[in-house]
Amino acid sequence: MDKKPSWTGPRKPSSDNNAQAKGARKGDKDKDSHAINDDITAKEVRLVGDNVEPGIYPIAAAMKIADEQGLDLIEISPNANPPVCRVLDYQKFLYQQRKRLKEQKAKSTKVVVKEIRFGPQTDDHDYNFKLKHAMEFLKEGAKVKAYVFFRGRSILFKEQGEVLLLRFANDLEELGKVEQMPILEGKRMTILLTPKKSK
Repeated sequence: MDKKPSWTGPRKPSSDNNAQAKGARKGDKDKDSHAINDDITAKEVRLVGDNVEPGIYPIAAAMKIADEQGLDLIEISPNANPPVCRVLDYQKFLYQQRKRLKEQKAKSTKVVVKEIRFGPQTDDHDYNFKLKHAMEFLKEGAKVKAYVFFRGRSILFKEQGEVLLLRFANDLEELGKVEQMPILEGKRMTILLTPKKSK
């Protein structure tokens, strides 16, 4: 009769590493909560990965494979039937998970839109002050939505407002490109500029 496998080898993390791993799971349940090693309750699991022969194994056999490689048995899909596990160092697994999450966040970063308001008869001093702010916004990677607000009868100066916005876009052409040409929406004429990608 075969002897039951012993799991006293390097597979089991030290008490410090184990505490660190458990702390990571408790601190971020949604992202890092994965059963490992003795915490896996399934009687059999499906092994996947580059360092194992893929297939369904009794939990004892899967644990032995991980033990022989000095690695952890990590349950990555607990709801599958049977659960899916990988043989990998748990700390390395957490690092890969966090790196992937960071990349996803970077891709889904919200676009910031900064608004700049003009009057239809904005003087040069006020114009240059706001132009400087727009330059900073574009350098920071934000979009700039500039608009001319028309009060009462000032709507008669809408052509003047359009000229102002086109001048604004022209003065910013080195940093931003026009995403939306001047358009009148109610009492506001707006233009939208998006930052140019740095070469």
